[in-house]
Amino acid sequence: MKPSLHVSPLETRTRFRIQVKHAVAIGPGKADVLQGIAETGSIAEAGRRLGMSYQRVWSLVQAMNRDFVEPLVTKQRGGSHGGGAELTPLGRRVLALYREVEARAAAAVEAPLRELLTLIREDAGLDTDDEANDGPDEVAPGSSS
Repeated sequence: MKPSLHVSPLETRTRFRIQVKHAVAIGPGKADVLQGIAETGSIAEAGRRLGMSYQRVWSLVQAMNRDFVEPLVTKQRGGSHGGGAELTPLGRRVLALYREVEARAAAAVEAPLRELLTLIREDAGLDTDDEANDGPDEVAPGSSS
C-alpha cells in the first residue's frame, strides 16, 4: 500500500533570520525575547515565559544591543523599587519591522508551500529528531542558495 502524500499545514513552520556574517542579528528567538520584554518589562519574566534562563535572555539582549546601531533594550538594576527592562524606540521599531517581514514572508510562500506539502510523505521525518540535517533554514539577503 502506498503511503499518504499529504501533510497538514499545521505541521510546518517558516522561520526567517537576518544573518550578518555568521551571527544572527535577529530571528524568531530574539524577536520573541524582545516581545517578552515589551510585554513584561522584565528580562527574568520574559525568560520564564520563553523557557529560557535569565542568563540566556541577557546574552541575547547583549548581542542585539551590540549588533544594532543603538541598543534595543535598556535595563534598570533592582533596588527598593525593583529593576526592569524596556525596549528602546529602536527596539520597538526593530520588533515591529521583524514581525512585518515575518508576516509578509509567510503570506508570500503560503500557496507554493501548500503545494510543496502535498508532495511530502505523511510519515516523513519520523526516524530522526535532528532538524539541522538539511542545512540552514533561511538564506541571508544578498547570498545565493
